[in-house]
Amino acid sequence: MYKILIVEDDPVIASSLARQLTRWNYKATYVQEFDHVMQEFEKAQPDLVLMDITLPYFSGYYWCAEIRKISRVPIVFLSSAADEMNQVMALSMGADDFIAKPFGMELATAKIGAVLRRAYDLPATSSQLHAGGAVLDLQEAALLYGGEKLSLSKNEFLILRILFEHKNSPVSREELIRALWNDESFIDDNTLTVNIARIRKKLEEAGLRDFIRTRKGLGYLIEEKEHD
Repeated sequence: MYKILIVEDDPVIASSLARQLTRWNYKATYVQEFDHVMQEFEKAQPDLVLMDITLPYFSGYYWCAEIRKISRVPIVFLSSAADEMNQVMALSMGADDFIAKPFGMELATAKIGAVLRRAYDLPATSSQLHAGGAVLDLQEAALLYGGEKLSLSKNEFLILRILFEHKNSPVSREELIRALWNDESFIDDNTLTVNIARIRKKLEEAGLRDFIRTRKGLGYLIEEKEHD
């Protein structure tokens, strides 16, 4: 499990990133005391650092330079100051990548995974997920079944991706809502119901009846059939 330290003074962004990364099996922590970033870095011993540029006390550039004095750990900058000069500055200070705010959690997770693979020579993840006789193509955001390709909207793809990754295990409505919209308190519960209904209709039209099952009180799941 790779450890990620988040150096971000916006508590909403920091906590949202931590939740997202935890769902992707990273161990994520975020800095609480911005005048003691190095102490928290040494305590966390992270495999990657997510660093905002504008921080209390000292900038992210300063802390990047301090970390580089003792470690070659990958550093990814986060900033709304996404002009070319800031990106050049970040990379020249020793950063490994730059994510411009506002950003989607899926994009951030993908970039983090790519940096970790480069830094630690990890094998690339598969571009396809298999379940219930169907294939989810992660590069094209499409479902393959019976020789046909089913196009998916962004939310349809993300919901199916989560269910494929947790096949044979129910995923709660709350988990799905957090994964798609970051904070379930801002979303009408009916929004997920509508999205699930649309996916089921598409799947049934493609010949995948009862592909997504409902487990009362537990959530939704895709079951892997014995003959698959």
